[in-house]
Amino acid sequence: MSNEKQFVTEITPQGEDFSRWYIDVIKKADLMDYSPVRGCIVFRPDGFEIWEHIQSAMDARFKETGHRNAYFPMFIPESFFQKEKEHVEGFNPELPWVTEAGGEKLEERLAVRPTSETIFGHMYSKWIQSYRDLPVLINQWANVVRWEKRTLPFLRTSEFLWQEGHTAHENETEAREETMKMLQVYREVVEGVLAIPVITGQKTPSEKFAGAVDTFSIEAMMKDGRAVQAGTSHYMGTNFAVAFDIKYLNRDNVQEYVHTTSWGTSTRLIGAMIMVHGDDRGLALPPKVAPTQVIMIPIGPPKTRDAVVGRTDELYAELKKAGIRVKVDDRADVRPGWKFNEYEMRGVPVRLEIGPRDMENGVCVLVSRITGEKKVVQQDNLVEEVQQMLDQVHNEMFSRAQQFMEDHFYDVDTLDEMKTLMDQKRGFTLAGWCGSNECEDKVKEVTGATSRNIPFKPEVEKKTCLCCGQEAKHTVVFARAY
Repeated sequence: MSNEKQFVTEITPQGEDFSRWYIDVIKKADLMDYSPVRGCIVFRPDGFEIWEHIQSAMDARFKETGHRNAYFPMFIPESFFQKEKEHVEGFNPELPWVTEAGGEKLEERLAVRPTSETIFGHMYSKWIQSYRDLPVLINQWANVVRWEKRTLPFLRTSEFLWQEGHTAHENETEAREETMKMLQVYREVVEGVLAIPVITGQKTPSEKFAGAVDTFSIEAMMKDGRAVQAGTSHYMGTNFAVAFDIKYLNRDNVQEYVHTTSWGTSTRLIGAMIMVHGDDRGLALPPKVAPTQVIMIPIGPPKTRDAVVGRTDELYAELKKAGIRVKVDDRADVRPGWKFNEYEMRGVPVRLEIGPRDMENGVCVLVSRITGEKKVVQQDNLVEEVQQMLDQVHNEMFSRAQQFMEDHFYDVDTLDEMKTLMDQKRGFTLAGWCGSNECEDKVKEVTGATSRNIPFKPEVEKKTCLCCGQEAKHTVVFARAY
């Protein structure tokens, strides 16, 4: 068996065991490793760099919309959680507590941050006195801890990295505008940077964030048909303002409570990106977040090696200067075919091959990770050709993911119909819902699917509830989810 073939067979095919495929790929591509603490992972450099590129894309958009970054403590007093009843009930099962420090028992338990609405609320009550102090638009990049019972690297871990925005406004109108603005920012990044199509909509009351008035989400479909909640934005009303006494003197010199929002995305976007785009050859990384966008591989017999490597280095410098993330693999003891397989497995968007004949003709070969297309391009026009192929790779990735979602999106009218689809096919279902908790719970009990959101623009408007047959108040996307 050749090295090339053996290399690929170390990855379990998606059709055989999707979960095993996922673990094989992220381990083999050196994105992460398991830590000695249950449910926690170590981000290896490639995995963390992907997060840095996501972070950069998000952060630039946050700042364009007037938000500033700050940092709040990871330890939160237990009394803070008691102030907003729904919030503490929602998070209590996942909270880790610090009860002792320096050999002494603490007077008050400290939660290790699961989210920061409470500590933000406490500080905002000190900082906000007048309408002149509003709006407050703050984001923080941080880690959070939620003691998950079932974990999966990147998608669901006991500790994960994220951003959380927390804003305060004079009135409901402004706060709701903020909520929707940030949801749109998330959609722009997930679709425009990660090439993942999403369904945008509102969560049902049972699925909304603990303590929120309304929660909105973007939902993505993985290649096994399951959903990943890729981002959420919450209108909190005055719930936390009342709990933490966040008041301001309005323009008529009357005390009012502020209206707040919160919104967040996390490193689960890395897991979603892998599951949306990866294939049986390994990772397929969107160019805008790939640690290496172009891998350059010089080819040829030993007698031409020095000349080919020399020219490769010159072209490398040109690409590097243009801001393209590029690397050269000039190892002499590894066959080109092995290198091709390795970098396909690692998801590098574009491969550049150059040999002695290419040098003579002033050309090189570009290969797309997604389509496998080989394109002979002039070296004199290399930067433009590479940038063009990177754009093509992104567009093709989005197009394929969009087509997959459309091909695995089903319109159902009854619970039996949904159960059959969930058992026999993979994907999302669109169904009518009367609005009762009983019917929503019944869907989960019978099919294993949960409501993902009430889409803003459903393909069809459903008229009857799939469970009880009564008039549908909402058209809802249901799916099994991570």
